[in-house]
Amino acid sequence: MSGIGEILKAVGDFELFQKCLVLLTMLPCLSVAFHQFCQLFMVPHVPHHCDTSWIRAIGPNLTEEEQLNLTLPRDVDGEYEQCSMYSPVDWDLSSIMEYGLNATEKCSSGWVYPSAQPPSLLTEFDLVCDRKDLNDVSQSIYMLGLLLGAMIFGPLSDRIGRRPVILISIFLQGLFGVGIAFVPHFYVYMAFRCVVGATVSGVTMTILALATEWVGVSSRPKAVLLSHCCFAIGQMLLAGLSYGIRNWRLLEIAGSAPMFALFFYIWVLPESARWLVTKGRIEEAKKLLQKAASINKRTIPPGLLEQLKPETQTKSGSTLDLFRKKHLRKLTLIMSCAWFVNSLVYYGLSLNVTNFGLDIYLTQLAFGAVEIPARVGCIFMLQWFGRKKTQAVLLLLSGLVCLIITGIPEDQPGTSTILAIIGKFTASASFSTSYVYSAELFPTVIRQTGVGLCSMSARVAGIMAPLIRLLGQYHRAIPMAIFGSAPVVGGLLCFLLPETRGTELVDDTGSSHPPAEVCENASSSSENGYMKGKVGGQDNEYTKTTRF
Repeated sequence: MSGIGEILKAVGDFELFQKCLVLLTMLPCLSVAFHQFCQLFMVPHVPHHCDTSWIRAIGPNLTEEEQLNLTLPRDVDGEYEQCSMYSPVDWDLSSIMEYGLNATEKCSSGWVYPSAQPPSLLTEFDLVCDRKDLNDVSQSIYMLGLLLGAMIFGPLSDRIGRRPVILISIFLQGLFGVGIAFVPHFYVYMAFRCVVGATVSGVTMTILALATEWVGVSSRPKAVLLSHCCFAIGQMLLAGLSYGIRNWRLLEIAGSAPMFALFFYIWVLPESARWLVTKGRIEEAKKLLQKAASINKRTIPPGLLEQLKPETQTKSGSTLDLFRKKHLRKLTLIMSCAWFVNSLVYYGLSLNVTNFGLDIYLTQLAFGAVEIPARVGCIFMLQWFGRKKTQAVLLLLSGLVCLIITGIPEDQPGTSTILAIIGKFTASASFSTSYVYSAELFPTVIRQTGVGLCSMSARVAGIMAPLIRLLGQYHRAIPMAIFGSAPVVGGLLCFLLPETRGTELVDDTGSSHPPAEVCENASSSSENGYMKGKVGGQDNEYTKTTRF
């Protein structure tokens, strides 16, 4: 596109300007990790029983044990029932003690929790018994917010730019995140969480696009995956933060308020030069490119900069453009499926952290720690094996691990946890691959729309994952069987995708071939690694093909 690729090479692939930009993209990922999984620590298991204070009106001198013994039935293990009580009667205390009570009913006056228990979502909003499913429903509502964010912020960033969407998302995330700490009702809590989920999509998707469009081909995976490593560090910090702050409202403030410290992005965060060119804002793009070159202590040849002209044939892409052409339709459907199954297995394991039988804080710490080598290792896997093989094999391994977990007995929580950590490793690496792969497959004019559509499919899976966990009440193996079989199918489909390792980004939808095929066809005509192709209907300058 009008020499933008060559100019970015002159600016520098991954020097001081790009490194500072990647650092800026990493900071919000800490808060993103917090919002993704903080609710797991806000709904701890707490002993509870029905509130039977009605008997105090006729027996004010009863001890607590006497009150419970008269008003609560016992289960088969001899423990007090947590979700039922004896029906209140109008008898006097002596008659109740002599004849006892037989008729039972569900808790009608609320529940009683240990007085020493710190405030939690469970105790404040009574997420027990018939209301316990609201915990998983709330997780699904948050995932719905991620879906809405993908639908809104993906196309919006293609229309108004990467920078404004990032700034809006950061502000709203901080505002509604802190607001959650002051909600009076659980349904208000869910509504605020939905908004926060939408802003999380806005931050993650748009930061991905900004980093991808500034960093050179050889350093592109490194830049994106460093941000993902920061997300893993955020998960580890969440384990420590939630261990030290047991009050859920204070925990929410501690995890959300730091977003306001990122207001300095207004002055330092750059726009994407590629996006500016696609919108015909050439002068702005030139100034930004010259500034980046100055920071990198590089000089852009004047003649090269003058080649940067508006692309008259370039039009803003829409979702329909993804399905009009055969090769784009194929990429879109397969990558959407890959994101769906990847999200399903990732959240299936992550949200199950409380059910593996070990300490939740240590398990979360391990789940976060294992993502760092997964994200870092992904950089080398993408370089050595390419995008297609890495994506397919990691999805297959994630699915197989979950299928193995279904056969582990309940009395071996250690084995299940180790397998879950392995599954989290492969699912995390696969997710990072999906981000890099998708950004390289879709043209610039519809890149955010394409990645946004893939993200939408992932969010649909995220909505389903907590609800699939509810199937465990019928048989404990059902959820893991679903979480395992889906990525196996998705991994096999990925073998049908083209390879994008070492290719330049495609800027418009005019090419009749996917990016890998353009590169392969061009490189085959020259032994020294140089190519001359047609992109957007115009001859490109000779550009060296990078193989890594």
